[in-house]
Amino acid sequence: PGCHLLQFLSYLGACDRLLKQGYEEGQVEEAMEMFQYSEKKAAEFLHLLAQFNDMGFQQNKIKEVLLLCGNQREKALEELVMK
Repeated sequence: PGCHLLQFLSYLGACDRLLKQGYEEGQVEEAMEMFQYSEKKAAEFLHLLAQFNDMGFQQNKIKEVLLLCGNQREKALEELVMK
């Protein structure tokens, strides 16, 4: 059980750091789950999501494309522009 507690605490810590960067709680939790609790990948995803969102793309489209492209900005942008 100690192992699970450590995992949970590191998950909470990661969520906390991402929330402090200004991301919404729901998005942070979703991103962490999507990337098997990899804070680095979740952070990349949230960063790109916010960027593309500011460009006026739809969130559900952005999420789909980022997952497809594995968070590769240029690739994802090409996909979004083509859609």
